[in-house]
Amino acid sequence: MTEALDYDALDFFRGTETVADPYPYFDWLRDKCPVSREPSHGVYMVTGYEEAFAVYTDPDTFSSCNSVTGPFPGFPVPLEGQADVSGLIAEHRGELPFSDQIITMDPPEHYDHRHLLMRQLTPKRLKENEDFVWRLADRQVDELMGGDEAELMTGYANPFAMFVIADLLGVPESDHEEFRSALSRQNGGGGVGSTKSEMPQNPLEWLYARFSRYIEDRRRAPRDDVLTALATTRFPNGDLPEVIDVVRVATNVFAAGQETTVRLLGTALQLIGDHQDLQQLLRERRDLIPNFVEETLRMEAPVKGDFRLARCPATVGGVDIPAGVTVMVLNGAANRDPRRFSDPNEFRVERENAREHLAFGRGVHSCPGGPLARLETRVSIERLLDRTTHIGISEEHHGPPDARRYDYMPTYILRGLTRLHLELTRARPAS
Repeated sequence: MTEALDYDALDFFRGTETVADPYPYFDWLRDKCPVSREPSHGVYMVTGYEEAFAVYTDPDTFSSCNSVTGPFPGFPVPLEGQADVSGLIAEHRGELPFSDQIITMDPPEHYDHRHLLMRQLTPKRLKENEDFVWRLADRQVDELMGGDEAELMTGYANPFAMFVIADLLGVPESDHEEFRSALSRQNGGGGVGSTKSEMPQNPLEWLYARFSRYIEDRRRAPRDDVLTALATTRFPNGDLPEVIDVVRVATNVFAAGQETTVRLLGTALQLIGDHQDLQQLLRERRDLIPNFVEETLRMEAPVKGDFRLARCPATVGGVDIPAGVTVMVLNGAANRDPRRFSDPNEFRVERENAREHLAFGRGVHSCPGGPLARLETRVSIERLLDRTTHIGISEEHHGPPDARRYDYMPTYILRGLTRLHLELTRARPAS
């Protein structure tokens, strides 16, 4: 019998008690109030759907300057007791970690940099990329099923997501394996923040150097690809961005797009492998796969939450939030708000409002790679169902159905498996 946690004494940001299953804690917070101040670091935790939506769509009140760091390492100067900290944010923004990244920018600077990207990730461009996605899925299924064991994260999800975003951007296919070698994930849970001992520099520096070469090359000799479009698109005021500005946008898309897709793929195949009735339904009703993906995003958002800094006093969900405090919008909690989703802890493949989830955020910082992640997951599921007659969870690695053992990323930002060992039965080739 599992001992009940003392949520009042729990440190969500430094402890590991909720890594395996954060949802009881989220429910406890929401039951207290959809906006609650946690005691360890003074962060206002937003667990209600409407409240989360309100914060995400109000960049004038809630700055994204701390969206990555949250309460750590804190703001460079004291903010307590201020009526409005907008001036201090402007003055000290550059001292915060990741201040040069688009995810920490606020309008109007954010608009200028996102403008470079959003003109390229169009439905037309994604459609043009889809043929490669299908071919790649087949190739990676071959790799997944060709070894001694089928471990999804390293054998399929990580390389698949990396190659898809590389192809979309216009990284030459001849360079793909070099990217894979240089940015190999350790233990299936690293991402571009992981380092390999043989690398002379960290992965972010490697990506900056490589994309700088691509952008400079595209400005000299344009091609028909996204990197060329990024390299030649001007800011709304007509200025041509510095190369490093474009490189940061390209690198952010390359890294963030992979992380979301890899975690989503892991959850989707975990559900399919653990629930044979659901798997059979998807085999018979392929038309349900898109909504299955949406419900998977709702149930297990790849990003647990995002941070904001209150510029001025605000009231959200009836709770007064002072200026200068850190707010965390918990996507995983908002997506299980019973006021928005009936029986929210129950997976319903035909849930009518599944797509209303906040897994990709909302507002000016909504994830631009959401459509791509959906495409990659749908294609992957279809191909794995096509190529198999059975997908199961390895009992050797994860235990029996009534006592599964899964390891999740030990972080308060991302939600996802580090490993997923599958048992796959090949389908016979069509005669």
